[in-house]
Amino acid sequence: MGLVWGASFLFMKVALVGVSYSQIAWSREILGALALAIVMLIGRHKLPKEKIVYLHFLVISTLNCVIPHLLFAWAEQHVSSGLAAIYNSVTPIATAILAAVAFRVEVLKKGQILGVLIGIVGVLIIIAPWQFTELSGDLWGQLACIAAAISYGVAIAYMRKFVSARPISGTSVAFLTVATAAAVMLVLTPLLAIGPVKLNLEIVGSLVLLGALGTGLAYIWNIAVLRAWGPTNVSTVTYLIPVVAVVLGFFVLGETLSWNEPVGAVLVLVGILFTQERIRLKRRQVASLTQ
Repeated sequence: MGLVWGASFLFMKVALVGVSYSQIAWSREILGALALAIVMLIGRHKLPKEKIVYLHFLVISTLNCVIPHLLFAWAEQHVSSGLAAIYNSVTPIATAILAAVAFRVEVLKKGQILGVLIGIVGVLIIIAPWQFTELSGDLWGQLACIAAAISYGVAIAYMRKFVSARPISGTSVAFLTVATAAAVMLVLTPLLAIGPVKLNLEIVGSLVLLGALGTGLAYIWNIAVLRAWGPTNVSTVTYLIPVVAVVLGFFVLGETLSWNEPVGAVLVLVGILFTQERIRLKRRQVASLTQ
């Protein structure tokens, strides 16, 4: 999953040479839905009967696929694939905040609050506001990445509140999420998919891998690992994605990072460790924080 999702940022960058950002997002959902539909048919997985569930998945799909996939693809017109992946790592911190504040499905402990604050500082260092004297494309690209990560966080928190407790198989959840997003994209086809394209083997391969593999089968893998290892362990993929993306960006695309980006990324990852309680404050530290 780390390799596939990390490489997804490379695939978007390569595809942007021949297609628009909206066409990338459009094809990503369609191909992902087709791949998951095949898995559903082979495994004979059943869909839920409650009608309200499909309304919930419309919200989840919009927040977890349509919006962030459009935003990340648009952002990579202005920022490197590695930097986009680093911002993707903000998702667990955004999820922790939204799950506690907006949806109230969790209560943040003092150590987790500290992690959120560390993560926010890391994001500010990555943005490097001291470098901008005006609203440039690079800044807008970074803000789009942050908005995408927040959208992921809202979707995850929403799913925890309205879907997780329902008896729906993991494969069905993955299919409904991506297939509903594909349905939304089909409705928006005149706005998103129609336009000039310039295809070659690299661009077509990137789109297929991004859609069928990164937006399709990887969702199934994620659920399988979640069931085998649990939510805490499966979340370790968050640490691998930016590493894979930065390495691929460097060797394949010749991308480089400024000093503030890896420094901020380290702080974000430390913040994630605190929010996921992989690092805990000792009782003495907690007591000193409350004094």
